[in-house]
Amino acid sequence: MEKVMEQKVELLIIGAGPAGTAAGVYAARKYLKTLLITETYGGQSTVSPDIRNWIGTPSVSGNDLAKAFKAHLKDYEGDILSVIETKVTGIKKEGDGWKAALENGDTVTAETLLLAAGADRRRLTVPGADEFEHKGLTYCASCDGPLFAEKDVVVIGGGNAGFETAAQLLAYAKSVTLLHRSNTYRADPITVKKVLDHSNMTGITNANITAVLGDGLVTGITYEKDGKEEKLAVEGVFVEIGLIPSTEIVRGLLDMDEIRRVVVDPKTQQTSDKRAWAAGDCSDGMFHQNNIAAGDAVKALEHIYLTLRAK
Repeated sequence: MEKVMEQKVELLIIGAGPAGTAAGVYAARKYLKTLLITETYGGQSTVSPDIRNWIGTPSVSGNDLAKAFKAHLKDYEGDILSVIETKVTGIKKEGDGWKAALENGDTVTAETLLLAAGADRRRLTVPGADEFEHKGLTYCASCDGPLFAEKDVVVIGGGNAGFETAAQLLAYAKSVTLLHRSNTYRADPITVKKVLDHSNMTGITNANITAVLGDGLVTGITYEKDGKEEKLAVEGVFVEIGLIPSTEIVRGLLDMDEIRRVVVDPKTQQTSDKRAWAAGDCSDGMFHQNNIAAGDAVKALEHIYLTLRAK
């Protein structure tokens, strides 16, 4: 493994999903001395077998998209951009900038930081959930929703993400049922009313999913309500039970929201620290998709460039 020793850079990027990759490419093109640290490439999309909303590419697998991200970064790698496949084990403020410790024992100091570490979907843990992932069960309505046109589907989760997913699916699904474990939805009341008023929409509260059923592909679910087990026939299961942002490394250093996403200025992606930015699923943006993550990272990079060069 290549070592960075005591390398000093203008910009440290953490992550190589769509946000980190876009920022790395733009940083190289603007000749910002940059180090990008990542354990993997591609972000959450690596689990998707068929991504159809990556602009300019009608269809691409998550693995192929990850390979393309890596190839794009490697194409720019050189004296200006360095890419190292390792883990940042710790980071702290040092003067106006940042000092990071790497898993290989080396350190890097950076004038600015862009956190693009993404997040992990909170996974459904009931029987059948793992077995039928990508066989009718999905964690991405934007990626997979159109595949369920004229089919009966269920959304698991009663927060804003769950209702936003339901609203998307109502555009083409035969019917949408939303299952929520509490008696009160967490989503905004106006959103709840608007979605539940749709003729093809059903909401079920105080319901806990107990299993995903299928025979090769999803055929239904079972859930418990009022002490009784019920069965629902569906061909699609959309899981929206939350994200786990990859922000532990900057806890206490940057302001975060109630679910530990880094709070950013939507105009610039700048955080509570004037020398740190965040983009993608680790930030508190309203929407989380590959194209948005890449765009937000480019926006952040443009502001980082102004910060460093327009002194």
